[in-house]
Amino acid sequence: MKPLRNIVLVDDSEVDLFIIKQVVEQFDETIRVVDFSSPVTALEYLKISLHPNNLNHLTRPDMLILDYDMPQCSGFEFLDRLRELDFLDVKDLKIYMLTSAINLIDVNKVKANFYCLDYLSKPLTVEDLHNISIDYRPFLKEYDYQEKDINLDVYRREA
Repeated sequence: MKPLRNIVLVDDSEVDLFIIKQVVEQFDETIRVVDFSSPVTALEYLKISLHPNNLNHLTRPDMLILDYDMPQCSGFEFLDRLRELDFLDVKDLKIYMLTSAINLIDVNKVKANFYCLDYLSKPLTVEDLHNISIDYRPFLKEYDYQEKDINLDVYRREA
């Protein structure tokens, strides 16, 4: 499974975009972040970067973090517009909806959406990204030894 290299952020709030970029940098400074305050501009970018003829896999986004509530279009309207562009290669794009309101109806709507993996609460945290990366690389769950790591027992005996 390929590593997480490129994240596209779509949020109408410049402040939220700044905070999310800082959190991503704290999590892993090698991840490239492309951010948009306009969902229309983000769609134009995705038309190019996710086009099957785009052979530059270094610019192809691995993840999309999308604000739920934006004035130009909601996160769901954005996903509907993305779905209309059926020629795009979105099968490997992991999409998360970002929201500041925890409304059970909205959460269920996000979870029921075919394109969306899950919702994230604002403010995004490094722990959220860690959990996403485990979901992105499921083998980490299986081989995350932590306390049961044999090497930890060796270090404990020496101390």
